[in-house]
Parts: sequence; C-alpha cells; structure tokens
Amino acid sequence: MEGAEGKDLPRSCRGRPSGDKSYKRSCACGRVEAKVADMPRRPASERHDRTTPVAEGQLGSETGSALLDVLTAFHHPTRRWLCELLLVEGPASVGQLARRTGLAVGSVSHHLGTLHRYGFVEPAPELARDTRESWWRSRPRQVSWDSTDYGEGTVARRIASSAEAENFRHHVRAVQRWLADGESAPPDVRRAAVATDSLVAATLEQMAELSRRLTELVVEWGQECRADAEARPDVPRLPVRVSARVFPSAPAKP
Repeated sequence: MEGAEGKDLPRSCRGRPSGDKSYKRSCACGRVEAKVADMPRRPASERHDRTTPVAEGQLGSETGSALLDVLTAFHHPTRRWLCELLLVEGPASVGQLARRTGLAVGSVSHHLGTLHRYGFVEPAPELARDTRESWWRSRPRQVSWDSTDYGEGTVARRIASSAEAENFRHHVRAVQRWLADGESAPPDVRRAAVATDSLVAATLEQMAELSRRLTELVVEWGQECRADAEARPDVPRLPVRVSARVFPSAPAKP
C-alpha cells in the first residue's frame, strides 16, 4: 500500500512516513509553487490599485494627520529625487529609474507606490510595451503647511518641523550643485540666472504683502511656462528652480 501511494506523491515526498512534519511541509510547498507558476501577471493598472489616492478631491488641501502623512511621504530625499526626475526628464519605467539612480528595482517601486498614494506621481500604463513594465509620470501638486499649527512638543510638531528642515536642505543641495556646475554653463544661461537678497526694515503688513506677491508671481509664471511648453513642444527648455524665502532676520553672525 505504501508503495502504491508513493507513486502519486511528488518525488521529494516519496518514501517518507505519513506522520513526518517535513513530509507535510514539502508536499504543501510543492502544491503552492505549482499554483503560483500558473498565475497570470496582473496588468500594471491593477497592480497600482492598492496605492491609488483615497481622497482625490482633497489633494492639496489636507490638514491634521492627513497632512503629516503627505509631508512624511514627500520630504524623503530619494522620493523627492524620483519626483523631480519624472518632472524634468519625463515619464519613465521602474527599470529605467533604477538604472538612472542606481537604486534597486524593488526600492524604486516602493517609493513610487508611496508617492502615488499621496498624489505626487501617477501610473502611465499606455506607455508600457507589456504587463511586465510599470511606467510612471509626474503629477504636480501643491503642499503648504505651518509647523506651529501643531502643539509644541508633540510628535506632529516634530514631523512638520522635520519636513521644513528637509525642504530647506533640498534647496541647499540644489544651490550647491548650481554653484559647482554654473561656471561651466553657457554665458546666456548664467546671465538669465539670478540670485538676489535684501534686508529692509518693514512692517508686518508689508512683509505679508511681499510674500503674497512673490507667491502669486511664481505660480503665474509656472502656469505660463507649462502652457507654453504644450503650445511649443519643440522649443529647447531648461529645468529652472525658483526658491524664495521671506522672513524676519537679525544681522547674520559669521
């Protein structure tokens, strides 16, 4: 009887007593592997369902703990880098981004999933050649916050403050890169770039007005650039970064 039954078992299980635990594990694994091998790979659109933003209509207007989740997702150096690569260089597959950054494919997929959940990127399945490819594109959105909206000494305040500090470090890295590479830039590019600062005695109302005007100018200028890019896609363009800060400041001590 044992010999006859053994013929119907996987080769790795034959000859083992029925009470042996390893026998049960081996046979179970054999059945699972067979089922997994037969499972078809899901289309990219289905694979991204679990990271689809849950509050599409609220993107850009999050508050409270929802805003903290957004800050944590975005203000991560690697995720910020991936966002900017997709924004500047255009849509790309996970494999292309892995080669571009030197990151593991699994790591890139994880970071993109997080960015997708909070509305910073979106899948571009129409660019994939088959179901094995996972393509993504940038999805610009605004994020604004004030760390003092959260109680002093709370974890929420620390998260918001850390996001602000990381945002500043990100801008510093960008400026340092420009200072290192700028001297080799074409003369017309150097003339078009600008660095300006001012220290002026002003009222609170005047400071608030300057902040409002600068914000409106940068937003309007960005909208004009995007519209022109759609109207004239063949015109050469540069990725241009604008960073402005308006704040009270005592004379800076060296």
